[in-house]
Amino acid sequence: MSTKFLRKKDIKPNWFLIDAENLIVGRLASFISLLIRGKNKTTYTPNMDHGDFVIVTNIEKIKFSGKKFENKKYYRHTGHPGGIKETTPAKMMDKKPDQLLKMAVKRMLSGGPLSKNQMSKLKVYKGSSHPHESQNPKLINFKELNSKNILNIN
Repeated sequence: MSTKFLRKKDIKPNWFLIDAENLIVGRLASFISLLIRGKNKTTYTPNMDHGDFVIVTNIEKIKFSGKKFENKKYYRHTGHPGGIKETTPAKMMDKKPDQLLKMAVKRMLSGGPLSKNQMSKLKVYKGSSHPHESQNPKLINFKELNSKNILNIN
């Protein structure tokens, strides 16, 4: 018996479409990181990039559970002494709503050059239109996978 090794020419990535309206950021980011790493495939290899492309639409309607939208803080450092900066999801939603999901997914991937290639497979758009119609993406109804995936506003 011999082990089959996957070659780059044998990799055929799929395209998936997810509508992010009323979805919770962390649950969606976890699912997307699984898809773009290729961990949902039987041919998963940690040192190769054979994940799928993911298109996320309606990113401006994404939600946080609990009080995280106002209370959660993201920190970054400018590199200068005393240069720590903080922002909240509410501020980021006003300026760049697509960065919220990209940051969450990026922090779920391992560091290094491979994760940069994998992050390029995530396409995030405002509104319900996207320029990838010719790839015939398969629609993933993330709301039906688990009832906790959506934020129920009563």
